[in-house]
Parts: sequence; structure tokens; C-alpha cells
Amino acid sequence: MSSLRRSVTAAVIFTVVAVNDVQAQRVVKKLTDQCPIGYVNAGQGSCSALGLMTYTLKPAKDKPCPSGWSPSGGGYCRMN
Repeated sequence: MSSLRRSVTAAVIFTVVAVNDVQAQRVVKKLTDQCPIGYVNAGQGSCSALGLMTYTLKPAKDKPCPSGWSPSGGGYCRMN
């Protein structure tokens, strides 16, 4: 049983570590005075996608969005 528990624990840790840093987010940090398109101000420095849609966003960091990404406002790029 303890061998099974260790295997499951290792699988969970691997899954958590293997997740990309870019994924669809329901809540993002508010980087500017605006929220990205499709998000509303949730207060306390965050923006929330209240509907069922989530978008894959990443901070633009004052640079143009890379290929395959488009500006979505609020200091973010959205994956096309």
C-alpha cells in the first residue's frame, strides 16, 4: 500500500510541475488600470472572467505580443 501511495504522490507532483506556465485563467492580476478584453474588475487588484469562457493570457511586459498571440488590453497578450 505504501508503494502505491508513493507512486500516486509522485504522479501528482509530476503533473503539478509539468503544467505550463501559460494556461487559460479565470482570474488574472490587474497589471494596468484596465482589465483584458473579456475580463471585469474583480477588485483587490484582479480581473475575472465571469462567464464560461477562459482565455490563455500572458503579460506583455511592455513588448509586442509574439507570433500566435494578440494584444488583449490590460497589459496582456491572448493566445490566438
